[in-house]
Amino acid sequence: KMVDPTLAEMGKNLNEAMKMLEDNQRKVEEENEKKYARKDIPGPLQGSGQDMVSILQLVQNLMHGEEEEETSQSYRLQNLGEQGHMALLGHSLAAYISVLDRERLRKLTTRILSDTTLWLCRLFRYENGSAYYHEDDREGLLKICRLVIHTRYEDYTLEGFNVLYTKQPVIYISSAARTGLGQALCNQLGLPLSCVCRVPCNTMFGSQHQMDVALLDRLIKDDVEFGKLPLLLVANAGTPGAGHTDKLGRLKELCEQYKMWLHVEGVNLATLALGYVSSSVLAATKCDSMTMTLGSWLGLPAVPAVTLYRHEDPSLSLAAGLTSSQPVEKLRALPLWLSLQYLGHDGIVERIKHASQLSQRLLENLKNLDFIKTSVEDELSSPVVVFKFFQEYSNRDQTSHAAQASTIQHPIMSNERHIYDTFNQWLGEQLAQLVPASGVDVVELEDEGTCVRFSPLMTSAVLGTEIQDIDYLVDCLKMKIPVLTSTLQLREEFEQEVRRTVGLLYIEDLAWPGLGVVRYNYHSDEKNDDKQEKELEKINTELLKKLNELESDLTFSLGPEFGGQKNCVYIGMVTEDLDVSELVETIAATGREIEENSRLLENMTEVVRKGIQEAQLQLQKANEERLLEEGLLRQIPVVGSVLNWFSPFQASSKGRTFNLTAGSLESTESMYVSKAQGTGSTPPPTPTSSLAKQRLPGQKAFKRSLRSSDGFSETSSISHCDDLDKLDQRPPNLSPGQEQGPLEMEGAEEQKEVVQAKTDTEDIHSDKSPPDCTKVEDQGSQR
Repeated sequence: KMVDPTLAEMGKNLNEAMKMLEDNQRKVEEENEKKYARKDIPGPLQGSGQDMVSILQLVQNLMHGEEEEETSQSYRLQNLGEQGHMALLGHSLAAYISVLDRERLRKLTTRILSDTTLWLCRLFRYENGSAYYHEDDREGLLKICRLVIHTRYEDYTLEGFNVLYTKQPVIYISSAARTGLGQALCNQLGLPLSCVCRVPCNTMFGSQHQMDVALLDRLIKDDVEFGKLPLLLVANAGTPGAGHTDKLGRLKELCEQYKMWLHVEGVNLATLALGYVSSSVLAATKCDSMTMTLGSWLGLPAVPAVTLYRHEDPSLSLAAGLTSSQPVEKLRALPLWLSLQYLGHDGIVERIKHASQLSQRLLENLKNLDFIKTSVEDELSSPVVVFKFFQEYSNRDQTSHAAQASTIQHPIMSNERHIYDTFNQWLGEQLAQLVPASGVDVVELEDEGTCVRFSPLMTSAVLGTEIQDIDYLVDCLKMKIPVLTSTLQLREEFEQEVRRTVGLLYIEDLAWPGLGVVRYNYHSDEKNDDKQEKELEKINTELLKKLNELESDLTFSLGPEFGGQKNCVYIGMVTEDLDVSELVETIAATGREIEENSRLLENMTEVVRKGIQEAQLQLQKANEERLLEEGLLRQIPVVGSVLNWFSPFQASSKGRTFNLTAGSLESTESMYVSKAQGTGSTPPPTPTSSLAKQRLPGQKAFKRSLRSSDGFSETSSISHCDDLDKLDQRPPNLSPGQEQGPLEMEGAEEQKEVVQAKTDTEDIHSDKSPPDCTKVEDQGSQR
């Protein structure tokens, strides 16, 4: 068949461009050029222009960056596949088709738009529907609101906002809807925020993420009594947070009763393409309109969102902007038209089915895990799985907790929820980092708090998630659960140990995912707060450094970059074999050691400064005394030399020593008597930790011994029996005094060695003059 050469060249250029952009291997010359020329800094437009290869190379450098920090983006590019190339080709074709003559363009765009709309309506069971294609996923709902306003207010086209002023419209949105959706609609429609009514979710019966239908009925009746016009209801087939579906059947009946428009959106609408669909989601096919995001469901880049709707008046649809007379705007459906043809009906259903199987696989594994609480709407088919770490109270703890509920219920529950939110935030971040292909993220829910969410319909097609990734995710979760339980159990013990330890201050930081926060409390008589703050920072920084030097499995840090306490040591997650008392005592002993060394250094600095000043005064005094002893004539250059030759002057040598321990300036005359330097006090011993715990080979710090008390008692009894057997084998004719004879002989030999050592020391002291003292005297005489 004949092929348009322009189309063939376009496809070839697109393939070459994609290969170049997806190539992450950079040459050494390009890296060297980037060191000297920053490509991300705007510069002037070159006059001669550049070729396509250079421009694409620039785009690649801007996409991947110098260090490729955005690994997720490069991962997406690697998983585009052929269907992604078809979607990107659609944008190039749209630009090429737009240059055709008007008649050919009209025929082509009409065919593309009608085909795509027909395929989507049949695929998602939406009969006799029209389609609106838009880039922003909120734009479809905005156009629907304008359509309903034109429909319910007949004079809106002529009188405008005056019609709305006489009878204010009301748009009802669930409290579980997307954040900021109501405000965005009011801003674009020019309506006050009072036109949006947030409908609370169930509190007593049903899912806590579903809209309360009975309460909605009362709200609508109240608005009608106040002269308002109920206009539109936005329901969810899969809330943005937990993925629950509203009771669409009852909501549709309520909307028909009050002549309201029902619009549905959510990720669960994708399951309408499957063979088995839950009745709650199947009711969405009877709604007035619904918005679908096929790009994330099928892993198609840069394809528009689609809003399917039913309306009989095409003129009102044109007035609302849902249809356009411009053929170029109809080309928005071209990338989707190409991608749907490439995938086919079976390929589309297979992708959605695969995502549902992934969620079911994860949900089945989570049911068998302890301390994991799931929040799903349907145990049989739930496209979105939300779970969290939660440790139930034991039977013993429930009694004490119930007894304290009357006095400290609110602080305990709030602190407990805050701690669990922090731990689940850490858990979600760890799982996302360990298994990036899973696409799990952290979500904040109103009732459950912080949870981990797995929504494969939004991520699996892009990330290429497989069953093996889910199994690995469960394995990582199993490894993290013991760490979470151990840390949660040892937090209270750690707090009590720190509060009982002198010199340590416990810092309560509920937002820290770890054992706790401690600060070494530095006490000083210094009245300057800035100097005391600097000293406190210095000690805790040095304490953190020494703790990290220990061979342990714990992580010590300065805390989060923003919002953390200053001058503190943050301790991360721990395991069940942690010895909390040893850890706290080691922190306290290390802090005292650093503080004493700091004070010793400060005192030594002050002593040395005073000693230098005293030495200068004594040297000056010694020079004056020497001048008086030698006389004035000996100071004259020529006369002094002659006089010293005829009558040498015998000057007394006086040396000086500075004792760092005693902090005093001493004379060297005592050395000639004792033949040894210094008679001051002995230096104080360096403070060390009293917890020099003997550890087994390979055992790390702060670990409890794995040997049980039973095993220890058995070993002790065996060794005791061995000692009794040895005593029984002793010769009977030996008396107790004779048994101690060898010990006394050994003591006598030790005494002889001590006497011999003293004699050697006296021989050393009998030398005439130590060489070090002679050097000091020579230096003193020269001065």
